[in-house]
Amino acid sequence: MKDSIENLVNAQRDFFWSDATKPIDFRLQQLKKLKSVIKAHEDEMIAGIALDFKKSEFDTYTNELALLYHDLDEAIRKLKSWSRIRRVGTNMINFPARSYIIPEPLGVALVIGAWNYPYQLSLAPIIPAIAAGCTVILKPSELPSNTSRIMANMIANNFDPNYLAVVEGDVETTTTLLEQRFDKIFFTGSTTVGRIVYQAAAKHLTPVTLELGGKSPAFITESCDMKMSVKRLVWAKFLNSGQTCIAPDYILVHHKVKQAFLDALSAEMKKNEFSFEAGTLVQIINDKNVDRLAKLIDPTKVYAGGRVDRESRYVEPTILNDVSFDDPVMQEEIFGPILPIIIYDDLAEAIHQVKRLPKPLSCYVFTNDSKIKKRILQELSFGGGAVNDAVMHITNPKLPFGGVGNSGMGAYHGEAGFKSFTHYKSVLDKPTWIEFGFKYYPRTASKLNMIKRFFG
Repeated sequence: MKDSIENLVNAQRDFFWSDATKPIDFRLQQLKKLKSVIKAHEDEMIAGIALDFKKSEFDTYTNELALLYHDLDEAIRKLKSWSRIRRVGTNMINFPARSYIIPEPLGVALVIGAWNYPYQLSLAPIIPAIAAGCTVILKPSELPSNTSRIMANMIANNFDPNYLAVVEGDVETTTTLLEQRFDKIFFTGSTTVGRIVYQAAAKHLTPVTLELGGKSPAFITESCDMKMSVKRLVWAKFLNSGQTCIAPDYILVHHKVKQAFLDALSAEMKKNEFSFEAGTLVQIINDKNVDRLAKLIDPTKVYAGGRVDRESRYVEPTILNDVSFDDPVMQEEIFGPILPIIIYDDLAEAIHQVKRLPKPLSCYVFTNDSKIKKRILQELSFGGGAVNDAVMHITNPKLPFGGVGNSGMGAYHGEAGFKSFTHYKSVLDKPTWIEFGFKYYPRTASKLNMIKRFFG
């Protein structure tokens, strides 16, 4: 396996060095081809993810495929603009000259996908890599085995592996890949594995983008539109059975609206038919995660839900009431359909408690008070988020998506994705018909005085 991976990386590097990937027309052709390949395999992709997760066609299209098509269309439409050489001003010390910045692809890229949205989180980073002019090796997660196999086959049957290839396998395969020298590594997954990827990249000084996670808070304030806030929160939390890196991880509710929030939450939970049959839930990825989630459900704090069926990998959407920051459910990212509720009296203290935790990937503020909104957005550090909504910021390609601190580094989507796979080469372009002699020998007092007058 090690030899075959080394050979693949070397073959991709040779292909990149041939400059075949650099012409804009080639990149546009590959982006359009990728879109047509996904379109042609839609039915197979929908059937495969249903086997892995019991994920419905509706959710597969809206949560995965539609976002890929949106990213592809954006890249196809904007690629020429993103790739153009940019003229910048030249300072007087270099007069006369031109200065410009040339975007160039980083080279051979490794993309390591995640299991929770296996199509979207594996193929979405490939789009900006292709747009930038890189070659790509994709390592999808092995946990949803059907989606991994489908992506491997559709890429292998339609693209030259020297340009775009999928390598399937387990942790050993990923470890072998990380031993190779890449020009860019893009990883989506847990903070724990992100550290391993970062350490491996450091050996070769390889730039990385890490899309991780964290405990993303949501604030329910006195002034919020309660019915709409709860409607949006319930959808965002239980989407994909809570297996979403930017899902609201816990809710901070002002004590004055606690009962109104619980009443609205009860009504919204009853209105939604959460089940595999209705297509509103998906399975938890494996038995290990079912067991992990079951341990986080404190029976004494269950307000709604709480049922777990290990055989079917089912965890019922669960609300935990009167939770404290010291409870077990608050010690790690939940990544499942469990929603803890923490009541706060003082906003300053609530913000302080959130600050004590690692910086989250997202934060959500439900309020109609501009002062509260401004305070939370200014005082808390997080990757990205929304006011009076949740999760939907990921759908705007003009908003770079990424984390900060423990929740990640770097960003993508739209032009931010193109930049993450691109080096911006700065060039000073000078004519030879004139030259001033201040920088040359001999060093004289008169030259120094003139330089001092110029810079002083």
